[in-house]
Amino acid sequence: MAAAGAPDGMDEPGMDTEAETVAAEAPPRPLNCVEAEAAAEDACAARGSLQPAPAQPPGDPAAQASVSNGEDAGGGGAARELVDLKIIWNKTKHDVKFPLDSTGSELKQKIHSITGLPPAMQKVMYKGLVPEDKTLREIKVTSGAKIMVVGSTINDVLAVNTPKDSAQQDAKAEENKKEPLCRQKQHRKVLDKGKPEDVMPSVKGAQERLPTVPLSGMYNKSGGKVRLTFKLEQDQLWIGTKERTEKLPMGSIKNVVSEPIEGHEDYHMMAFQLGPTEASYYWVYWVPTQYVDAIKDTVLGKWQYF
Repeated sequence: MAAAGAPDGMDEPGMDTEAETVAAEAPPRPLNCVEAEAAAEDACAARGSLQPAPAQPPGDPAAQASVSNGEDAGGGGAARELVDLKIIWNKTKHDVKFPLDSTGSELKQKIHSITGLPPAMQKVMYKGLVPEDKTLREIKVTSGAKIMVVGSTINDVLAVNTPKDSAQQDAKAEENKKEPLCRQKQHRKVLDKGKPEDVMPSVKGAQERLPTVPLSGMYNKSGGKVRLTFKLEQDQLWIGTKERTEKLPMGSIKNVVSEPIEGHEDYHMMAFQLGPTEASYYWVYWVPTQYVDAIKDTVLGKWQYF
């Protein structure tokens, strides 16, 4: 007679637990050859799936991006401070961002890359000629500043200057034969009036850049008051009197001559040659000596050698 117990098909309570305990305590059965080979293959496959991905080579963009977390790769140095400049040449404007601590010489190289104008042929102006050895910060260039560039190609300069050089050399030779300009009658009548009461101060033996204000306190050949305004953006010289203002393109001025005034060597008399003969000279008297070279450089340009 069968013992009383659970119905057929149902385990008695506790049987699973006992079976698990027995299975855990039972020693493992040795594997046969087929089972051992299959287990080894499974282990090799598992190790292959767990191998790390190959390292990114140095310089790989993806690796750099992951390291920089979105920052610009390779940007270790501090950025140079830039200013916005408007470079004007040949009536064309170029908007440029340029380092504030770069020199005038480096600015000329930048202008060369934009315009094709060789640095040696450039006349770069910002409140006067821009010194090549000073930085834009030192000459107080601000963002939005307008930089005026005047210059021509070598071929243009040779074509224009060849006849001019010859005429000017002849004029200089002729002047050397004459008495000093300040002793000539036409100039004496103006100089004998003495210094204008509002003449600008002079600094003998010094050379300065043009001031930001017009040069005033001078006489013209008729003894009337005259002032000089250098409009660098328009490349013009404005000669103003009480009656009118003449606006002269600097390119139309063929030469600038000057001579110290006897007895007042800290002032000069100066003429702008507007035509082929001496009759075209526009004379200005009592020009402070420290501005004479700056006036010549601004009107004629350092690249014109007379």
